[in-house]
Amino acid sequence: MTVGRILEQKGRDVSGIAPTASIKEVVGELARLHIGALVVSESEGRELQGIISERDVVRLLARDGSAALDATVADVMTRNLVTANEQTSIDEALDIMTRGRFRHLPVCESRRLVGLVSIGDVVKHRIEAAERQSEDLLTYIHAAG
Repeated sequence: MTVGRILEQKGRDVSGIAPTASIKEVVGELARLHIGALVVSESEGRELQGIISERDVVRLLARDGSAALDATVADVMTRNLVTANEQTSIDEALDIMTRGRFRHLPVCESRRLVGLVSIGDVVKHRIEAAERQSEDLLTYIHAAG
């Protein structure tokens, strides 16, 4: 299975925020949408400039206290992004996120954002694939026996 298949099933909508937005706005959006990261973009979320996650906000708050809420997204966001494309396998995506120690992987085609997968999305699909394989093996064993 590929990252593209995950996007087909979960959808391609990606929530974004402008680099000029405040961290307070980020916190509000993350809470409102019940998500863990926002892509950073000035152009309707398709021109990827960076990503900001709950972890980024927590680290900033630990360092700067409540003053962190007035910082801008541009001050905090991750700029050097690792991305996948729709042909990236689920195993590759899991490896990328595990080695990079991040939980959200932007998916780009021709340098344009087409979706975002989380480690939860990838693990869910890996588990579903393992369960299908197990069921298939059991069916085969019962049919052969």
